[in-house]
Amino acid sequence: MKRLGFDVLAAYAAPALPMAALYFPVYVLLAPAYAASHGLSLSAIGSVFVLVRLLDAVTDPAMGWLSDRLRLRLGRRRPWILAATPIIMLAAWQVFAPTGEVTLTSFALWLALLTVGWTMFFTPYFAWGAELSGDYTERSRVTIWREAVTLVGTIVAAIVYDAGGGGAEGLSGIALFVLILLPIAVGFAVARVPEPVDYSRTRADLRSLLATLKQEPVFLRLLGAYFINGASNAIPAALVPFFVEYRLGATGQVGLFLVLYFGAGAVFAPFWLWCAGRFAKHRTWCLAMLYASAVFLSVLLLGSGDTWAFAAICVLSGAALGADLALPSSIQADVVDLDTVRSGTQRTGAFFALWSVATKAALALAGGAALIAAGFVGFDPSVENTEEALFGLAALYALAPVALKLVAVAMMWGFPHDAARQAEVRAEIERRGGTPAASS
Repeated sequence: MKRLGFDVLAAYAAPALPMAALYFPVYVLLAPAYAASHGLSLSAIGSVFVLVRLLDAVTDPAMGWLSDRLRLRLGRRRPWILAATPIIMLAAWQVFAPTGEVTLTSFALWLALLTVGWTMFFTPYFAWGAELSGDYTERSRVTIWREAVTLVGTIVAAIVYDAGGGGAEGLSGIALFVLILLPIAVGFAVARVPEPVDYSRTRADLRSLLATLKQEPVFLRLLGAYFINGASNAIPAALVPFFVEYRLGATGQVGLFLVLYFGAGAVFAPFWLWCAGRFAKHRTWCLAMLYASAVFLSVLLLGSGDTWAFAAICVLSGAALGADLALPSSIQADVVDLDTVRSGTQRTGAFFALWSVATKAALALAGGAALIAAGFVGFDPSVENTEEALFGLAALYALAPVALKLVAVAMMWGFPHDAARQAEVRAEIERRGGTPAASS
């Protein structure tokens, strides 16, 4: 199968940079900034994240269905990305640089609009990437490029946040960066990345998709592991600002640690691409999760002043991040092909919508639960914390993510879809061919 050119890969990955610069701070930096600058409690902020995610249970499947079903002049995916861009820009500014009095209600409303914009953007964007190639290994190239650029965007967000002095000022700087770069990156991608072939032979049907999910255990197995691993990643993301400042006593250094963590992820991303080309993707992902867990357990041993040790842990555990982000998406694209063979419909958008629900639900539910659980163990950033409360915070930060990753590894180690099986499935899809889907 023809390899995608570097120009196409770069153009497709470009919007991931500003979107990551926006997405990451919402789940890592927003809670402490709003608690410090606007007087909202961590439990209230965590509850808003959980409630807003309930909206995704409706909007994500709807967006996936629309993205699969409607064929406009620009194709099935690109029109939605273009339409989502101004919505994201408006909502991001109001969330990151709010004007006037900030209340819990205003925060919830603007965050809800931002998540709707994300849904309009990410569901067709991920489906677009999954359809650029049907090759087992080539799909890993697409996802590694996208996730490596995502890591760069995350690093940029951390740098901009620190350069702005952190807090509300740092968030305003991130918002300005996104407002400038997002429309440029989206325009580049829409102009340069081709519309993939649509192999649908019938129209998209949401009810038959749900029936397929029930009938095929491999779909639910991957979805469950993906959700659990997402929850594992969400817990330290929500707690890292508090762990760094209150457990390590490294006030103002969270941005530096995040740069080390995500920077290591970007640097080692090519290594995981190499591994995915030589071993089964699901086994490579499992080994990366096991390695990251072994490294991260040592966080529990850290105390006040152990900043150099934590920096080393950030680099070592971050080295596995590229695999953790890119390989599941590549496996998801292969699983969609199984459905295309069985149903005759290429429902990439609908499947990635379901996985998007899992991603965001894991981030919000686990991240929100982590903030609430921090209160239950006695941690409170507004008071002088006891040693027991700080150890409870450290235990939440270190042990809960590792336990969840081990569950995900157990689910994925014997996953039955490999390169040989994917080659058979893809050959059948291309043998049958496809015709352009109906426009309504």
